[in-house]
This record gives sequence, C-alpha cells and structure tokens, in this order.
Amino acid sequence: MKDNKLVGRYYKMCFLILSVLLAISCKKSFLNVVPDNVATIDNAFTSKTEAEKYLFTCYSYLPVDYDPTYNVGLSASDEVFVLDPTNNIRSTNVLRLDYGDQNTSDPIANFMSGGRDGIASYKAIRDCNIFLENVSNESKIPDLDIDTRNRWIAEAQFLKAFYHFVMFRAYGPIPVIDKNLPISASLEEVYVKRQPVDSVVNYIASLLDMAAVNLPSSINNISSELGRITKPAALSLKAKLLVTAASPLFNGNSDYGSFRNKDGVALFNPAYSVEKWQRAADACKAAIDLCTAQNIQLYTFPAQTIPLSTTTMTQMSIRNSMSEPWNDELIWGSTSGVSWGCTFLQRCGIGQFDFNNAVASKTGGHPLLGPTIKMAKMFYTKNGVPIDEDKTLDFSNIAALRVATHEERFNVKEGETTARLNFDREPRYYADLGFDRGIWYMANSPSKSDENTFWLMARGSELSQSSPVPIAGFYMKKTVNWHMDWNTLTYPPYPYPEMRLADLYLLYAEALNEVQGPTADVLDYVNRIRARAGLQTVESSWTSFSKNPTKYTTKDGMRSIIQRERGIELCFEGHRFWDLLRWKTAAQELSGNITGWVVSGQTAELYYREVSFLSRHFVSPRDYLWPIQENDLLVNPNLVQNPNW
Repeated sequence: MKDNKLVGRYYKMCFLILSVLLAISCKKSFLNVVPDNVATIDNAFTSKTEAEKYLFTCYSYLPVDYDPTYNVGLSASDEVFVLDPTNNIRSTNVLRLDYGDQNTSDPIANFMSGGRDGIASYKAIRDCNIFLENVSNESKIPDLDIDTRNRWIAEAQFLKAFYHFVMFRAYGPIPVIDKNLPISASLEEVYVKRQPVDSVVNYIASLLDMAAVNLPSSINNISSELGRITKPAALSLKAKLLVTAASPLFNGNSDYGSFRNKDGVALFNPAYSVEKWQRAADACKAAIDLCTAQNIQLYTFPAQTIPLSTTTMTQMSIRNSMSEPWNDELIWGSTSGVSWGCTFLQRCGIGQFDFNNAVASKTGGHPLLGPTIKMAKMFYTKNGVPIDEDKTLDFSNIAALRVATHEERFNVKEGETTARLNFDREPRYYADLGFDRGIWYMANSPSKSDENTFWLMARGSELSQSSPVPIAGFYMKKTVNWHMDWNTLTYPPYPYPEMRLADLYLLYAEALNEVQGPTADVLDYVNRIRARAGLQTVESSWTSFSKNPTKYTTKDGMRSIIQRERGIELCFEGHRFWDLLRWKTAAQELSGNITGWVVSGQTAELYYREVSFLSRHFVSPRDYLWPIQENDLLVNPNLVQNPNW
C-alpha cells in the first residue's frame, strides 16, 4: 500500500518540519496534531483513486509483527531469547528489553512517536483523522459512492481505534486525539493531556462500535482486499480491549492510586469492578457469535491424498492454525510487512535442511532467536496437565536420556537418543517446537508421508560452522509454513494472525470465569481448543492425572489453567508479553534465569545440560507501563511521565 507522490512529499515535509520544531521546543506538542499543508491534503481527496491511496496510508502504520526484532509481544516475553542481539541482529530493537535497556531518553519501541522500532501511533491517528474529515464531507470525492464511502470511513475508524489501543496497553492513560486541531489552535489546545484509563477505554470502544456498523462481515473480493478490516475484526478487537481493561493492571490496581495529571485528575481508578469483566464477557460473546455466523471456526487440517498418521494430522491442525494462509480460523490477518517472512525465519534460525536427515546447513554466522527451556516446560504432558502436576509421569530430571521407540516415531526419530523433556508431551509440543531428534514433517517430505520423514539433528558436531542454531536449542516450528522448501529456501508468505478464534475463545473463558467462576460455558470454550489439540477435557485430565484434581473447580484454579492455555495455544504469536502485563504476573514471570541446552555439545551427554544465559530483572511496578520519551515531556508541559521512570 503506497502513497502517491504528492502525499509522499507531504509526509516528508511534515517529518522535516516536526524534527526542526521538536529540536527547538516550539509550540507544537510531540503529537503533531495540527496539519501543516492543507493544499496538499485537499489534493489527496479529489478522486476515489487518490482517496483510497490515503486510506492505504492509514493502514501502512500497522506493526510489522512478522519481524521479531519489532514484535514486542513475542521478543520481550519469556517464550524466546537470543544471546547478544547487538552483535547478532540489530543494535536497536526490542530484543534489548531482556537486558533491561528500556529508558526515557530514547525508549525502545516508542509507540507514540515511532522511534526505536515502535509505530508512530499519533502520526497514524493524525492521518486517520485527516482521512475521516475529508471523506465524511460528501461534497468531496464526487466519484465515491455512498456504500464505499461509509465502508472506508469505518475502516479508518477501526484503524484509529487500533492505534489508540496499541498505546493504551503499553502506556495506560494516554491523550485521546479525536480530531486534528486547526492551524489556528491555541497553545492551550495543542498541549494535550493524558486521559483517565476508563475514559480511554470507553473512547476506543465507541470508535469500534461506530466502525462495526458499516464494515463488511467478510471479504468478498479475495483477490485484492484480503487484510482489509471486517466487522468480526472490529468486535474482536473490542473484546480484547475490554478484557485488557478488566484485567488486574487496569482494574483495581492500587499501585497507581496516586497517579494524576498536573491538574490533579486521577488517571487510574483504584476500585475493582466485576462489571468490567461482565462487559468484557458480553463483548467476547458478541464477537464469537458473529464469527460463528461467518463460518469462522477452529482450523482443522484437511484429509490428504497421501497417508498420514493421526498424530501428524493433529499436529498439522495445530501448526497451520497460525501459518496456513487465510485459514478458516483467522479473524484478522495483517499483511503489514508480509515480505519480512524470510527475514523472520532466518532470524529464528530456520536454515536450509538436507532431505535425508534435516541437518541444518549454512545460512548465517550466529545463533539466533528461539524458544527457551521455560517455554518447553510450559507445554502439558500427554495427559493434558503441567509436567509438575502429572502424578503418573516423572519430569524431575528433564535432561535424563532415553531412546525413542517405534510407537514414538511420529514425534521423535526412532532409535535416537534425546532428553526426558522431549518425551510424553502433548501434541502442541511436537507441533510448535523443533528440537534435537524431533520429527519435522513438511509437504515435500522425501518419503511422501510422515514415515521416514525429516528429523532434526542439532548438536555441535552435526552442524556447519556458520550454521545458525537458536541459542537454547529449540526452534519455532509453528511459524514455518509447511510448504517451505528447505533446498530453495522458498518461504510461502502468510498473514500475521493479529486475531484468531482460539484467542477469542480463551478471552471469553477468562472473562466469564472472573464473573461466574468455572461454569460449564467456561470449561466448554477451553475444551474446544483442547479437543483440537488432541487433549482430554480439563475435567478429565485434572481428575485423572493431576496431583491437584479439584484445581479446575475454583475460580483461582481455573484462572491459572486458562492463563497457561493461552501461553501454550498462542505461543509465538505475540500475545504472552502483553498478557503477563495485564495479569500483573510479569514481575514473577519475566524475572530470573533464562536457560537452554548447550547447543555446542557434540554428544547427547554434552548437549543436554541446562545452562543459564542471562538473569533477567523486571522492575515492579515501573516496568508495567512504558516510559514516555523525555523530549516529549519537555515539548508538552501538560504531559506527565509514568510512575517510577
């Protein structure tokens, strides 16, 4: 989606002007809400073609989540790690958050003005406002029919809401920019203030409600419009917004009870409200009902002409729910940065593989991003309960060695030795993680089936010197489309799943549990996801295999189960970091040692030793909210910094 030349020159001019004005601390705030070149803007709305280009400009700010060095939700979580990203990938990226490099002078992932790998949300909102002001004027764009006009307005309203949401989940109370200010705006008008959390949430929700009225329920022109916003996307984003607002970070959080604007207005409501959870549950159910009506459903891998085992069929349903393009489960797939697919895979250590035994070959010079042992431990046992809760299976020594049997050949290469951690695990473990001696079925399997197919050899003596191997020894298999060709390094692109149905189901179960406890509906929506994952129900698994068989019968216990389900089901999709923040569990989960295997080990005995790479420290409550850049505070005296920064 590219701007035309005039609009492009306009943005360059705006950027230049903004840079100079910020340097001299002029009257304009960092939000840059005052349009500078009215003549150029007017020219952008002289025809339908030109106006659509401007709409695509509003889309162009969407985050490039394909690239993990921009995706905070993935790379700042405890799911993955890369050693020394300054030397290995890029010096300024979100991977440095693990090292405690966040700061106020030049914040990492600045979601307000876009510096250091963030998205320029306020510039995006400014462009959305310009678009809305002009397209809403029916005297402009004479060749634009009313239905298309209303749809485009709705798309811009959604995008405007989304950019506010991106900032809300990071900063909490933010300035709301409903309309751009005129050039004649006074200083008092330009110096915007942060709005209380509840006001921000209500504003975003109202925008999404307005957008939903005129958005299409589905995309009909799939040849050119896939990735455009639909009504299910709007209702689903509203559901996620309201669940976020109902969560402990924003609902009854006493840590920010004294946080106020300079005029004394409180920015957080310290009182807990169960009604916020009910509102969130209602929004989730409305989104689910609409998705159901549009035949959006949990993805199931279709029957193949080649023989595949039930084990592999289940794994492919899990893997492809993320990486199969435009599958039935996708509610909103972002095409922003879709060309980054190759970069994403290379930065995650996915290289070229030999057809005979899947030995990694030369693709780069350094170990890259990959899952941690903590992430590997998070997955359930084959009985559907956590490894430290299963009363029938012993995982006390995860590095103990064992040889894979014939019955295990679809998960681990038969006759090969690997660690205890890799045996007796749930299907999602084998679907989502690549590990030493693990099976890695692909569409171009040399055997034409899942028998005698690809398997991974990842020990030191089995790799070329320049081969990239994720530092902890695990690969994000889930992110690799099953049609990727190891020999030609052909990476089939797919839309990044900003929202899929499993996410929505778990949000609904979470909200409903907070209101009613573990009712039948709560269990039902969690069990739908577990069934697709080849697991027994929560009730059956915990009753039969858990050391705590009644855990699912209490609100607290079910909350823990739902949170773990989200961590497993949505792994590597950029949700966990934001979940940990909103749950207020980041202080525990994002602190401590990051560990992995010794990937240079040339034998199983040397390889399977758990070692620490970094001791991570999450500073609470400071790190729960993003810092505002210091220069922005100087430019706008009405802005206040987040606490403890």
